[in-house]
Amino acid sequence: MILLSTVQSLFLALGQVALKFAMNRVAGASFTWAFLREQLVNWWWLASGGCMAAATLLWLYLLRHYSFSMVYPMISISYIFGMLAAIFIFHEAVPSLRWLGVLLIMGGVILIAK
Repeated sequence: MILLSTVQSLFLALGQVALKFAMNRVAGASFTWAFLREQLVNWWWLASGGCMAAATLLWLYLLRHYSFSMVYPMISISYIFGMLAAIFIFHEAVPSLRWLGVLLIMGGVILIAK
């Protein structure tokens, strides 16, 4: 279950990263054919959707085979992946207070997993 939850969380975080890239390519939203054509060739939308679909399928499997009270907190592993993406992909500075918050959440996940 821990491995599946980690993979599900990784797909979830990758989907969010791809969504951020997709949104960065959206100059200004309008209800024009030119805007729609531009979005149809924005492959980041497809990458985001694919990752989200994979995360959803794994989530459905986890819900089917494990208790909700166990698997739901496990997806908070995605917070770690999100923080790492912020640093290594988007080159953001992440303050230590945010890391402390993530560590506290992960401590709770460890307690639940035991």
